[in-house]
Amino acid sequence: MTSEPVTSDMTSDVAAAEQPEPDRRPDPTTRAPAERSGPAAGGEPGTPAERAARPEPGGTAEPARSEPSAESAVPAGGAAAATPSRAGRNVPVSIAVGVVLGAAVLLSLLTVRHLFVGVVAVAVAVGTYELAGALRRGADIRVTLPPVLLGGQAMVWLSWPFGLDGVLAAFVLTVLAAMVWRFRGGVDGYVRDLGASVLTVAYVPLMASFAAMLVLPEDGVARVVCFMILVVCSDTGGFAAGVWLGRHPMAKVISPKKSWEGFAGSMVAGITAGILSVTLLLDGQWWHGALLGVALVCTATVGDLVESLVKRDLGIKDMGNLLPGHGGLMDRLDSLLPSAVASWLLLHLFVPA
Repeated sequence: MTSEPVTSDMTSDVAAAEQPEPDRRPDPTTRAPAERSGPAAGGEPGTPAERAARPEPGGTAEPARSEPSAESAVPAGGAAAATPSRAGRNVPVSIAVGVVLGAAVLLSLLTVRHLFVGVVAVAVAVGTYELAGALRRGADIRVTLPPVLLGGQAMVWLSWPFGLDGVLAAFVLTVLAAMVWRFRGGVDGYVRDLGASVLTVAYVPLMASFAAMLVLPEDGVARVVCFMILVVCSDTGGFAAGVWLGRHPMAKVISPKKSWEGFAGSMVAGITAGILSVTLLLDGQWWHGALLGVALVCTATVGDLVESLVKRDLGIKDMGNLLPGHGGLMDRLDSLLPSAVASWLLLHLFVPA
C-alpha cells in the first residue's frame, strides 16, 4: 500500500495561512461622492457653520462662532437704542425730581422751621441704607446696620436740644455700639466691616447733623436757604459750563465728565450766589459771601469726586434707584453733606447767631 504525496497540499495550506487578511477599513480617498472635497465635488458639504463644527482627525469639535446679525443689534421691538444725552442723564426728569425735593425742603422751612430736622432725619435713614447696600453689593462689606441707623437718628435729633455736644456724644456711642454689634459676625472681616460702619456713620449722619444745626438759630431759615442756594447754583453752573464748554477733564479716572471748565462755571455761580444770599438774607459782608461761595464750591466738588471714587471702587453706577434720573438719594447728597459742614462752620464764624 503506497501513500499519496502531500507536499504540494501542505505548501498551499501554509501559504494560505501566511497570507494577510485584507484591510477592510474604509479608504479616505474612496469616500462617497457627497463627502469628497475639492473643486470637482464643490467643497465640503453643509453650511460654513457645519464645516467649522466638524472635528479634525484626532480632535474635538469646537462650537461654531456666529457673527452678530443686524437683527441682534437692534433692541426688542425694532427700536434703535436711545442715544444718551450730552449731559449723561435724563435732564427733564432730573430737573423735575430736584424741584420736588426742593419744594419739600421749602415747605418744611416755611411752616415750622424745626420740621427741617425731620426732613434731614429721613434723608439720613435713606442715605445710610443705600450706602450700606452699595457696600454689600459691590464688595460684600457688611455694615452693622441696626446700630448705625439708630445712632444716626440719635445724632440728628440730639442736635436740636444739645447742638454740637449732642451730635458728638451720639457719634461716639454709635461707634461703640457698632464695635460690640459686630461681635456676632466672628473674626473674619471684623476690621473691614467695622471700618465701613464708622465710615458710614461719619459720612452720612454726622455731616448731615450740621445741616440740621443750621436751622436752630432764630435766623435758621435764612441760613438753610443760603446753604441750599449756594449748592444748587454751584451744581447748575458747573453742569451748564461742563456740558457746553467742557474740554479738559479734572479727574479723568475718577469722574470723566467733570471738567475744569465746569469747575470754573461752578465757581462763578457759587461766588455770585454767595455774595447775594449772604448780604440779602443774613446781612453779612459781601466778602463773607464770596468766601462762603468758594468754600462750598470746593466742598461740593470734593463730595462729588469722593462718591464717584467710592462707586468706581465698588463697581456700581448708582447708590440706588429711588430717584428717577438721579439714581439713589445718596447720589444727590454727595455734594450736600460736606457743604453742610462748611456752611455751619463759616456762617457760625461770619454771622454769629
